[in-house]
Amino acid sequence: MKNKGTIYILALAVFLIGTIEYIITGIIEMMAAELGVSTAEAGMLVTVFALAAAIAAPILIAATINVDRRKLLLLTFGIFIMSNGIMIFDLSYEAMLWIRIIQGASGGMTTVVAMAAATRLVQQEKRGNAIGIILMGLSSSLVLGVPIGTFFSEIFGWRMLFVVIGILSIVPLLIIYRKVPSIREQEKVTIGMQLSMLKNKAVLIALMMTLLYVGGYATLFTYITPFLQTTSSLSMTEISLILFLAGICSFIGSKLGGQLADAKGSKFTILLGLVLQGVTLLLFAVAGTHLILLILVLMIFMLATWSISPAQQLYLVTLAPRSPDIALSVNTSFIQFGFALGSGLGGFVISRASVLTLNWAGFAAVGIAFLLAILQFRGASKRQVEASGQEIHVQ
Repeated sequence: MKNKGTIYILALAVFLIGTIEYIITGIIEMMAAELGVSTAEAGMLVTVFALAAAIAAPILIAATINVDRRKLLLLTFGIFIMSNGIMIFDLSYEAMLWIRIIQGASGGMTTVVAMAAATRLVQQEKRGNAIGIILMGLSSSLVLGVPIGTFFSEIFGWRMLFVVIGILSIVPLLIIYRKVPSIREQEKVTIGMQLSMLKNKAVLIALMMTLLYVGGYATLFTYITPFLQTTSSLSMTEISLILFLAGICSFIGSKLGGQLADAKGSKFTILLGLVLQGVTLLLFAVAGTHLILLILVLMIFMLATWSISPAQQLYLVTLAPRSPDIALSVNTSFIQFGFALGSGLGGFVISRASVLTLNWAGFAAVGIAFLLAILQFRGASKRQVEASGQEIHVQ
């Protein structure tokens, strides 16, 4: 694969963006205490990032579709880096919300443009592999970025953590400047084209499944640190280790989900993942203060949740074979909407009840996603049977 080194640099940039998005799950209590807000309000820092990435990024990308991808990549990534540098100042909670919006919009744009640029830097038959490498950077931010960031935040403080990641981001920025050539989109993709996907009932239901299963995941995982601290007396170092193990499971889940989707089909993989996700959310209540059991349930929860993603994307491609890129782009927005839904729902729950009830709210979201999947797949099977019957009748 040509330009392989450059592809990995783009993946590194996405890894750093993902770390900034997800890092708050590990340091949410620390940030809440210093900003003088509740844990639920601190969770809004995750919500607004995800909403900005889901809403602002696609709009801005469509508005700048004729702009050189290299220039746009440098501009958006540069804004993302500067937004992290601002974190060094003693800012109010309200100012932090605005910075997170900027980070979500610029980081979301950078991620999508990086994937688009990656497909232009390799041979056509290697485009899927290139996108996979970029997405690997995003999932790796959970494996390495969040636990390592959580560990160092206890030593240096969470503000310096953002600044250090901003400084580290300068390295891929400079390499992008030197290695990525001028790139212009061959076909114009407008907001109207993306929204037209929602006219397809099957696609819309599939996107709602994405919204709900990711929302069910984020409802608990956004507040995983206070959840673990409530159930067991753990230090930040111990929580960092647990988050590292959870990240590894998410990485393995993504790989196994893709392999299972190829072997057994996307529908089977989605249903299995949703069942395991729902069951583990129920088991959190049973695990209680038994730390080993709690960690085991968390690991299976991460495996199940992240195994759904590749199967869901493959399923969407089969629903929109003529415009798979647009379908996956819209699905990416719904993933971010899911993070926003989950962090917002979780914040609502803990502001009115105990953090230990988060798994029940997550289970409700996943349960609805499972019901939608059953209805969707049964309807598709029925249509296939009817179509086969009509063909036999014609013959």
